[in-house]
Amino acid sequence: QVQVVESGGGLVQAGGSLRLSCVASRNILSINEMGWYRQAPGKQRDLVASITGFGTTNYGDSVKGRFTVSRDNAKNTVYLQMNSLKPEDTAVYYCRALIGYSAYWGQGTQVTVSS
Repeated sequence: QVQVVESGGGLVQAGGSLRLSCVASRNILSINEMGWYRQAPGKQRDLVASITGFGTTNYGDSVKGRFTVSRDNAKNTVYLQMNSLKPEDTAVYYCRALIGYSAYWGQGTQVTVSS
């Protein structure tokens, strides 16, 4: 069982940067995988980036080379550094913790990129 809380969203101009944070209520090393997902209006929720308990990372094709997922184990926090933002990145960004066969979702944080 875990709770995750996202923060750091906001309004940014195209080409700018933003850093999202996801704080978990337990040791993130005990979580199989922490992931960032996003959902724009009228579209499905897609993977942005993920990191396993061992530190293995994975990225969605549209963000490779621009976004970086990292973690601070002492703070039970996972970060998503977003650079070279595009209007297409506008979405609600969700943090997801995967423990065994169960998924736990945060409430989301809005990211809006203006053109």
